[in-house]
This record gives sequence, C-alpha cells and structure tokens, in this order.
Amino acid sequence: MPSKMQRSIRSEPEPGVPGSFAAHVADVAARFDVPRGALLAEIGVTPESLEDPAARVPFADFTHLIDRACNATGEPGFGVFLGLHGRISAHGYLGFAAMTARSLREAVEIAARYLPTQTTALALRLVLRGTEAAIVVEEHAPLGPAREAIVLATCIGIWQMGNAITGRELVGNADFAFPKPPYMARLEALIGPPGRNRFDQPDHRLIFSSEQLELPLVLSDSAAMRLAREQCERELSSLVAQRSLASRVSARIIDGLGNVRPLKAVARELAMSTRTLKRKLSEEGASYTALLEERRRLQGLSLLRTDLSVEEIAERLGYADAANFTRAFRRWTGKSPTEFRS
Repeated sequence: MPSKMQRSIRSEPEPGVPGSFAAHVADVAARFDVPRGALLAEIGVTPESLEDPAARVPFADFTHLIDRACNATGEPGFGVFLGLHGRISAHGYLGFAAMTARSLREAVEIAARYLPTQTTALALRLVLRGTEAAIVVEEHAPLGPAREAIVLATCIGIWQMGNAITGRELVGNADFAFPKPPYMARLEALIGPPGRNRFDQPDHRLIFSSEQLELPLVLSDSAAMRLAREQCERELSSLVAQRSLASRVSARIIDGLGNVRPLKAVARELAMSTRTLKRKLSEEGASYTALLEERRRLQGLSLLRTDLSVEEIAERLGYADAANFTRAFRRWTGKSPTEFRS
C-alpha cells in the first residue's frame, strides 16, 4: 500500500531538462578526468544521444547525474564549476534570444519568461526595489541531494552569462537559502570577492544596482532576437497547452519568498473567480486544498534545510501555529520537523 506521501497529488508534470544540460555536466566532469561515457551511462544515455537538439532528460535522472558527478570527481563543490563553465548556447533558442536582446533588462525578462521551455523545476523572477534589482531563483521541484550544486550552478551561471553578454564585470551580491557549505571556504575566491556570497538567506537571489539593467549587449540584434523569441513563444504556448489547470494553480500557491498565497489571489491571476477556479479544479479531480497541502509539504521540506525556526516556517506556510505545522509534517513524513532536521 503506498504511503500518504506517495499518494499525494503530483501537482506538476514530471520536469525535465534539455539533453545539452546533461552533456554539460559530463563535459565539466571530464575536466576532472571522469570519462563522459561512463558518467552518462549512470542514467542510461550516451554522449551521441545527447547531440540531438530535441533530446530531453527526466529531472530525476539529471539530479542523479549531478550527484554521481560530485562523487566521481571527488569535488563536493562541483556545482561551482558547472556554473563557471556554463554556456549560453546550451539553452537553445532561449539563450540565443537573451544574448541578442537590446539590454540586460530585456535579456533577464526573456530568461524569466521562457525558462519553462527548458525546465519547470526552477523559475526566475526579476524584482525591482528603488535602485536595487534582484533575480530570484525559485525551486518548483525537489532538488534532492543535488540541491546545492543545482542552485549554485544556476546562480553562478546566470552571473557569468551576464558578464559575457554585456562584455563587463557586473557588480553585486548573491544570496543562497542554505547554510554555507564547508567547501566554499576553498572555492569562494573563484566566484567573487569576500562578502559577495551570503548564505542562510530567505531565498536564492542575485542582487545588483538596477542601473546595470540598462547596459547594452555586445551581440544585440533586434531581428535575430525577434525570430528567436517567436520560437520561444511557440514552445511556451505548446507547453502551457499541455499543462493542466492544477499544475498552473500549484505553481502560483507559494510566492518567491516562500509564503502561501490565498486562493483569491491565485484565482485573480488566472483571470477567474474563486468559484470558477474551484469548479474547474474539481473537473480535473483536484482541489485547491490538496494542491496547497502538496506545495506546503515540498516547501516545508525545503525550508527545514535552512536555519529558520519551526515557528517561522509554520508562519510562512500559513499555519496558525507551529503545532499545526508539526501535525501536518508528521502526516507527510512520519517524523516531526525537529526529527527530520536531525
């Protein structure tokens, strides 16, 4: 009989990544003398199969590949190297549209809008507050033991690509919502001056002055960008058409700060009344309550890896108190939040 955790609704379709992402992991591991073919065999693919532009790798296989690469290379900070050696060309039409945009702002907006064409496991959001800008990296799927590597690779990769497409060294800080890994003392100099990277923060974000958003790009080409963006739009439209209403609701339940959004706000964003939203979810065999429960579970598991107290996590997830959160967490995992943390 499946556990309660296994019976919970899969609110998102199984996320995947382009085959070029897995090829990149193998390429970086090869720098540590790990044979590409042997590493890729861990997930049942060959280097040749990943040369197909349409190749996709299930996200669970991708996280396993990164975890195996960390072990095979003997480098626990493998994610740092993934980010440092990131290639914008690995992102297909999305990468081409971003690097031919008119400004850094337009490139970031393109990346945030069309990232779902690459994967639905992560999302990007541009936040502006006065003279400060931030690119927030949101986790929309459990990243497992590869979490640190994936988040570091994503954030470092975005920064490196920003430097490449502007032809400048961008200035700013990086926040990460997990404790500082021991290996960062050895590798931090590779990704910035002391104090640039901060850990145990509320979320993952790249922070910089908003004026840098207006920097022109070295390969700006309006015609090329328009063609690439049209292709991205077609891919995104196809993806949205395949996604259920339940998956779209689920993606909106938790905001970028990890707080639960009310049903009314989600319904408004989807341009329907709360009554209509509930009815349409019911037609799909889903409900807002069940989707909220699943997102709370995923977010709770993620937040328990931070230094936030159980009380703070309960408040973020919309529980009246820590006791209610603890009861729900026992129902999901069979353990209390404190036991899980230990």
